[in-house]
Amino acid sequence: MAPNATTSGFLLTRQWRDRPSGIELSFWFSTDAGPTRVVIDGNEAVCFIERDATFDLGSARLSFERRALDLKTLTDKPVDGLYLKRQRDLRRLRDALEKQGVALYESDIKPNDRYLMERFITSGCAIAGEGRHRDGFIEYRNPHLSRADYRPKLRHIAIDIETAGLDGALYSIAAASPDDAKVFMAAPARAEHTDTPIVWCGNEVGVLDNFFDWLAKDDPDLLLGWNVAAFDLDFIEKKCLALGRPFAIARALEGATILLPEGGRGTAVPRIPGRVALDGIELLRAGFWSFESFELEVVARQLLGRGKAIKSPAHRVAEINRMFREDPAALAAYNLEDCRLVLDIFAKANLLEFARERAEVTGLPMDRYGGSVAAFDHLYLPRLHRAGRVAPDVRPIANDTGSPY
Repeated sequence: MAPNATTSGFLLTRQWRDRPSGIELSFWFSTDAGPTRVVIDGNEAVCFIERDATFDLGSARLSFERRALDLKTLTDKPVDGLYLKRQRDLRRLRDALEKQGVALYESDIKPNDRYLMERFITSGCAIAGEGRHRDGFIEYRNPHLSRADYRPKLRHIAIDIETAGLDGALYSIAAASPDDAKVFMAAPARAEHTDTPIVWCGNEVGVLDNFFDWLAKDDPDLLLGWNVAAFDLDFIEKKCLALGRPFAIARALEGATILLPEGGRGTAVPRIPGRVALDGIELLRAGFWSFESFELEVVARQLLGRGKAIKSPAHRVAEINRMFREDPAALAAYNLEDCRLVLDIFAKANLLEFARERAEVTGLPMDRYGGSVAAFDHLYLPRLHRAGRVAPDVRPIANDTGSPY
């Protein structure tokens, strides 16, 4: 048990969960003492409604409290606060009221984001309370959080996978940090000499288990890659599901998943408690870099003057399959070089500092590449509330004429 103290942390991830006692918020931080999880329990879902608004929920079983507040809309209409025990109940309430033409205000704000923005926390944070040492991290329950200026050196690795195709076998997973590297290969041990640090795993299950064991020991804050969420991590998650293995990519064995965009448009959203997955392509685009193509080969040639370690780039898939059959050590070297290209591009383009500065300025997660409206909300809403006002939802209902947006 750590004594009562104030610890500085840099915000990595944020989640919320509906619990019987209310909404539970979970935040992971990087601190000088190591990875730290903060849990805030017993929270309520909050939104606002005009004081003279009435509605009928009929048979819908929704429990909420309505309180008169000293707040107004931007058009000078007094509002009440609506407080619900569960976030999913707020969503049900919003859907029911939308059908009746009743507008809610700020019902689109997630509880974890509201908690942070009302304390003016963007990324640096002071954690005041009693921390307890867990297996590989420190945990605080209901500490006091406040804004702080804190910028640690975030530990990072680059990862890359090689496969027999989008739905095929997993050949290998490579991981590299500035001072360590490993390639986990789904092949039996070979006697030939190689300078590549290969862990011969025998099969796909061995690759997954050995990679996750190594990841837990290395314990990075950031996972870097090229299309890392939509391809590498999504493939690994699906392979874990197919083989009955846990997708043990998060800290403290928390559940993780990769959310793919509906209809194939938009960016994949990694949900990895305790770790941030940063995509080189998306960060370069967010930083207004321009290339003929954002393929790793093209960007590496332009920024670094070198490219992929493969003999037949025009027939890459066929060459990867051949190397796995005939020369897996060569495939391991190719796999690892892709990781090193990613590390060097991030360093050359200063992408880690760029991602950190964006989070500090906007209050958005490091792995959120768009979201100008959300960034505006994070900085603007707490100041608006202190001026006695509330804001309409981003997408007001069609017949709401009271919104100035």
